[in-house]
Amino acid sequence: MTFSLSRRAAIAGTGALALLANQQAGAQTAARKTFVLVHGAYHGGWCWKFVTEILERNGHKVYAPSLTGNGDRTHLLSKDVTLDTQITDIVNLVKWEDLNNICLVPHSFGGWPASGALEQIHDRVSSIVWLDAFKPRNGEKPLDYISEFSRKALEEATAKGELGRKPPPAKTYSVVEKHYAWIDSKVTPQPNALTFNAITLTGKLDTIAKKTFIRAPKYPQAAFDRALAECRADKSWQTFVNEGTGHDVMIDRPEWVADLLMKVS
Repeated sequence: MTFSLSRRAAIAGTGALALLANQQAGAQTAARKTFVLVHGAYHGGWCWKFVTEILERNGHKVYAPSLTGNGDRTHLLSKDVTLDTQITDIVNLVKWEDLNNICLVPHSFGGWPASGALEQIHDRVSSIVWLDAFKPRNGEKPLDYISEFSRKALEEATAKGELGRKPPPAKTYSVVEKHYAWIDSKVTPQPNALTFNAITLTGKLDTIAKKTFIRAPKYPQAAFDRALAECRADKSWQTFVNEGTGHDVMIDRPEWVADLLMKVS
């Protein structure tokens, strides 16, 4: 069969386009990252909504689970929800989904179960980003660092025999008023039992190659200030401070958070 010059050129052009498409697809797959986002006290996976949407639009895979007793899993709140329970939530997600080369991103209280989870999944994690989060030491327990509001709420809940303490108003966490009604409609009681559990750490967090700490100083928390100072003094960490956001950085500044995650992971 004889082809005209224009036909041959068209076929060649089609082949070149196909090759380019395959190369682009391969590059996108290679650049695709997996993020596991861990919420803080009173919150759930819902709080990562805006960040998740941005990351997924950029081709990344995102998991933002609600830990046992929180968010859409608040129906599982019980006296048996311990720190180990929420550590296992993260570990099992990673194992059952066969995740590797993960960027683990805990917010606030999420630093506790995330630290514990790293003891078991550190070999699957390539980077971590502590977002205004607790960075506990071995043997410490959440009770050592909870805010005065949380301590009072814990005492009141315990006196009433309630299994979880009531959340504070949205303005405690956010400086963006348009989100207050949404946040208030989503927050749930924080499980009391895990507050008393000491964490066991052997330093697996320190083995992660890429480590980032973000501080939002408008939210007062001495433990976060301590963590920032420790990370600044450690050359294996990079640190960022955002003065223009509340504690719920992922709600107040989702574009900034998502952009930073894509850059440092």
